[in-house]
Amino acid sequence: WYKKAGDFIQGKQTHCAFVSTNSVTQGSSVANLWKPLFAAGLHFDFAWRTFKWANETTDKKNMAAVHCVIIGFSCRNAGSLPAKNRHSEHSEESQRDVSHSLNMTKRIFNADGTVIEAKNINGYLLDMPDVFIESRTKPICDVSLMNKGSMPADDGNLIITDQEYDEFINKEPESKKFIREFLGADEFLNNKKRYCLWLVNTTPAELRKMPLVMKRIAGVKASRAASKREATRNLAAYPYLFAENRQPETDYIAIPEVSSEKRNYIPIGFMSADIICSNKLQIIPNATLYEFGILTSNIHNAWLRTICGRLKSDYDYSGKIVYNNFPWCNPTEAQKAKIEQTAQAILDTRAKYPDSSLADLYDETTMPPDLRKAHKENDKAVMAAYGFDLKMSETEIIAELFKIYEKLTEKK
Repeated sequence: WYKKAGDFIQGKQTHCAFVSTNSVTQGSSVANLWKPLFAAGLHFDFAWRTFKWANETTDKKNMAAVHCVIIGFSCRNAGSLPAKNRHSEHSEESQRDVSHSLNMTKRIFNADGTVIEAKNINGYLLDMPDVFIESRTKPICDVSLMNKGSMPADDGNLIITDQEYDEFINKEPESKKFIREFLGADEFLNNKKRYCLWLVNTTPAELRKMPLVMKRIAGVKASRAASKREATRNLAAYPYLFAENRQPETDYIAIPEVSSEKRNYIPIGFMSADIICSNKLQIIPNATLYEFGILTSNIHNAWLRTICGRLKSDYDYSGKIVYNNFPWCNPTEAQKAKIEQTAQAILDTRAKYPDSSLADLYDETTMPPDLRKAHKENDKAVMAAYGFDLKMSETEIIAELFKIYEKLTEKK
């Protein structure tokens, strides 16, 4: 619809506005949609940032609620104002109305009722120059690679729930050494337990001794063989293995793919190599304390909030968008050591609360004061490494990060 409208208003003084799902201002959509349209002359006149819109039904079961934005736009290459119609008594008023509309102040409306008078409204609905964060397969800085965890594509047959675990082990004790803890975003955030059959490097003789495991493997084979995707059907030849095995051989940092937008800090953490991570986690093998400190800082979280995709309003962390485009700082050895120190302090503080999940610790209502203080100290250390003033607002931080990003991408 934006493309069609843009085609229609080329060279004209027409103004348009659409209500849209907020996905058009998030993640990869910004570069894919707005970069070519802005190049064709479109620009935003006003915008309402994300708000929740529900239909008018009183039936809660059928109530649809979506997260929307409103974008008003026109064309920069509009033609000259129409000649005054001398025979119209309203011609002078019409002329003034058109002149005003072409030179109107740009405004950004927030959900809390505040209004920003903007010099420019970019694709992220920010009062900043036009910047487009595009999907990348590798980081723009020299840092560790990020990948997704492993995907079973097993129709649940390789997964063992916490409730099933004891019974499965009791019935088939030989299987215990092949059962590993299996971690998705929910388990990671909420201290839940789930397990999987991890049958890498098992022999046919070992498998034949475990009828319950063989039954699970047969279920995987049948589900994959029935798939509509050729690639999945081909994997039916390896039913005892995950469809995609990206499990690191070293300890790793885990980041949940989806996390609540109510948190100021996305919970991330170090995980042991013997815990199998699912494709609902982003992982960084061989990660260091320094990298943990940067990624858990207010600077990285501000970057995330600005450019990530969303599921409803929750953060959708994409390695190709968020991590691979993130502009890292160049700290001195002393600054790096300080960040490692503050990062370790965060981990040490968390360890004081073994009965609390990451969801508990990072809830803005229940976050312990000493953990909040540890994060604030880490924020200060990271801000210093970037050379940022501690009084900078999040908007000012993002503006500086966009400048660093543009310099980095100019070199590519």
